[in-house]
Amino acid sequence: MTTLLEARYRAVLRLLPAYYRREREEEMVETYLWDVDQETQDQSRPTLGEVASIVALAVRSRLGAGGVPRRYAVLGSAVRLFALFAVLLQAASAVVDRVLGLTWASTRGGSQWDMFTDGFTGHGVWAGAEAAAQWFLPLLWTVACFAFLRDRRRLAQASALVAALPTLLPLVDLWARDFAPSDSAYVAAAAVLAWSSALALCAAHHRDAPPAALPAGAPGMVFAACCVLMGGSVVVLPGGVDTVWALVTCYLVTALAWLLYRARGENRVPAEEAAALAALGLLLLAVRITAVHPWLDVLPGALRVGVLTQAAALVALTAALAVVSGRDLLSRGT
Repeated sequence: MTTLLEARYRAVLRLLPAYYRREREEEMVETYLWDVDQETQDQSRPTLGEVASIVALAVRSRLGAGGVPRRYAVLGSAVRLFALFAVLLQAASAVVDRVLGLTWASTRGGSQWDMFTDGFTGHGVWAGAEAAAQWFLPLLWTVACFAFLRDRRRLAQASALVAALPTLLPLVDLWARDFAPSDSAYVAAAAVLAWSSALALCAAHHRDAPPAALPAGAPGMVFAACCVLMGGSVVVLPGGVDTVWALVTCYLVTALAWLLYRARGENRVPAEEAAALAALGLLLLAVRITAVHPWLDVLPGALRVGVLTQAAALVALTAALAVVSGRDLLSRGT
């Protein structure tokens, strides 16, 4: 006779994918009920620790690697690649943004340097700490990226989570206000990008996942190339581009180049890579639109054309990657 506790365990175990339940459910239920008195089972519930462990197992089994059904292997690989690409881009963006900012402030006279340092001083301890966090913590994306590629998973996960924290500070400010400022949508989109990257890294790179690796190129060279591409895109376009410009430009160039390289070299683009790039492109499209929409009417003509072209290119490339991914999955029966 099934007790209430057993029914509750089986209800929680339904979080696990079907293939895993078929193999392990009976064994797991037996283990959970092993030392529980039969007379108290109708008054007991699974502990929070047990539920948390099952949730973590559900994530690992759905984002699996070897020895799992193909659709879960593809999903796990796609999420791992998404985390890798997203962390790499945000790491390069953080470095380039700060290098260019310091270069500008230190080479344009004392007034520019005073304006830079004024952001950290003279506004109270809390405002200074918040400004310092906004400036320094995103650099941890770089630590996360290289720790990630050296299979230092705990360091990579902790660094990514801390690097994403500054995106929550503007959300707290928005929550405390009685009105929504013009950049509120951008603040939310930037937070979604950062936290989806960090959480994807934590979820998909579990202990059973293979080590992270770039599809091509040495990590240092790829990172340097992204930095040069981002910095160059800002320097060659006068008129004061926003911080999203370099990030989106780098994504467009590298994703398009990779799409053409894969299609030429192997006659197909792996579904995992195409899906990861499509998901990243969709998030960047949201960031691009929300960043420019409030200011579109006041932008100079050349810059307006540039950001609208970026948005159109993101739509086209993301759609193409989604089609390529879906076609490859259908052709292999996933």
